[in-house]
Amino acid sequence: MQFRKDINGLRSIAVIAVVLFHFSPQWLPGGFAGVDVFFVISGFLMTGLIFRGFEQGNFSISGFYIARANRIIPALSAVCVTLLFFGWFYLNPIEYMRLGKHVASSVIFGSNILYWAESGYFAAASRENWLLHSWSLSVEWQFYVLYPIILVIMRKALSITAIKMSIVIGTIAGFAFGASATSLWPDASYYLLPTRAWEMLIGGVAFLYPMQLSVKQKKLTEFVGIALIFVSYFFFSASTNWPGYYALVPVMGSFMVIQAARNDSFITCNAVSQKIGAWSYSIYLWHWPLVVAIFYFSLSPVYTYVGIALSVLLGFLSYRFVEKIKLNVTFKSRLAYLTSAPWRLSLVIALLGYSVFITSGALFREPEALQHNIKQALLAMDDWDYPTHTNLNVGKSAITFIKGTTDKNILMIGASHIEQTYPYVNSTNNEYNVYYLTEGGCFLTPSYVNPSWDCSNIQEYKNILSVIKFDKIVSSIFLMHDYLSDEADEREKQINLRIQEYDQFLRFAKQHSKEVFIILGEPIGEEFDPKLSVKHNFPAYISVEQARENYVVQEYVLTQLQNLEDVIVIDPIEYLCTNICKVKDSSGTYYYKDVSHFRPWYAKQVLQYLDVIFH
Repeated sequence: MQFRKDINGLRSIAVIAVVLFHFSPQWLPGGFAGVDVFFVISGFLMTGLIFRGFEQGNFSISGFYIARANRIIPALSAVCVTLLFFGWFYLNPIEYMRLGKHVASSVIFGSNILYWAESGYFAAASRENWLLHSWSLSVEWQFYVLYPIILVIMRKALSITAIKMSIVIGTIAGFAFGASATSLWPDASYYLLPTRAWEMLIGGVAFLYPMQLSVKQKKLTEFVGIALIFVSYFFFSASTNWPGYYALVPVMGSFMVIQAARNDSFITCNAVSQKIGAWSYSIYLWHWPLVVAIFYFSLSPVYTYVGIALSVLLGFLSYRFVEKIKLNVTFKSRLAYLTSAPWRLSLVIALLGYSVFITSGALFREPEALQHNIKQALLAMDDWDYPTHTNLNVGKSAITFIKGTTDKNILMIGASHIEQTYPYVNSTNNEYNVYYLTEGGCFLTPSYVNPSWDCSNIQEYKNILSVIKFDKIVSSIFLMHDYLSDEADEREKQINLRIQEYDQFLRFAKQHSKEVFIILGEPIGEEFDPKLSVKHNFPAYISVEQARENYVVQEYVLTQLQNLEDVIVIDPIEYLCTNICKVKDSSGTYYYKDVSHFRPWYAKQVLQYLDVIFH
């Protein structure tokens, strides 16, 4: 196929957007859509390779795989090795251990699955993940693996015309599935292939069904396509439910630019676009570690500009000296194929990363005293004991249910700070049937909106209260202050609305139960997070005053509630702190798994202050 300068230029439009978004989201709030542009381009090129092979009768799946590996693995490996070398000197064992795991998952192209399991793309923790951007390479590789196999199987039974039509149908079905799945499983939809495949398939449609356009029509089609791409860059943001229906905007824009096929376009075919497009893969690989480095070392904003310049420079050097390397990919047998250079390189890097992971981030580098603290932190991180699946449905309400010895009922409603009481409550074997109506990261007032998932399970509390008679109802106001506007006037309005709505909940709860309880916030802070404690060598306690400072909004709320009469308020800080609030015990065992959540054993040890509820 003739070299498509317009597609090369489209790569530059994509990578510039991603780089600007990552270095400074306010510059280009929807710049992450550049990845969607890359997916369309990839689908177009891969479909072209496969179908030209069909036409010539010489398509080889193994040859296809090895060519893709030769294109992708060397530069990715260079980034991974550089990060492992850097991490040896600058990352503590917890961070280095995590990097090792991410390196291994990246070079075997499973990182998207790992990152989906770990955290959301837009979460603050994402800026601590040196290889987060490799998720898109994993998605593409998974597509590369499955796509030719499916097409080869179809080729044995169907005509080319039928296969082409199947790809169109698959694109439409994939979009419909991805759009609906995004609202149900936002993180999974962002990271995983099933909801992204249609973006690559539509690139295939562009190859299979090229439009015959006049010169004037080509110009108009390209203009509209680029306009759609830029609309997505400027009018979408991290709060947009993505990919969903909105992804159709940059995807269709990319589709139209490809269909326009203008190899003389000033926008895509100028000299700068061509250079950036050629270097785009390597720029993409190197820019994100620089973004993380600026965050990690708390560098001043001026380094944003340095980071962008370095991204381009390293992209050029990587393109010139790494991407140009052609590994030996000749093979005469299956064994020779499996041991060919790209696979060997990938395996070696994966083993390096895995060795860092299984040695707890090369823990032996540290003094013995520090090793003990790090081991304790590793034991504490992610130590959580709340069921991952509910075991009871009451109407539309999904419940985690603990059966008691009588027909008396307690409703525990709230977010993860209600969930953390589960180990203690489950261990008491008390007389009450306990219904946990929870949703992590959610507050029960309807005006509270979590941008990443639905909170209706707890906000539609009237459903379950209308069906089951509860003796006691327990809630928390820990998240009352979350997801508020930065603008003072709007923030005040939001707080006052939540107060009114919570007041309505209290009134309704008192009408439908004998007793109502509110649990205030526990002592929280970075000092309690084992990972941050190791990184910054924080003290093993905070003052009570520090603990109280985190709950200014909640204290204000208590003074404004109209239905607080006869409601029992439980203040954990009174029970957990003296003049200080300890982070760990005398043996160095951490009480929390992160900045604000009890470990299960600690919950069982200290939550006796909840006995007033269960007796």
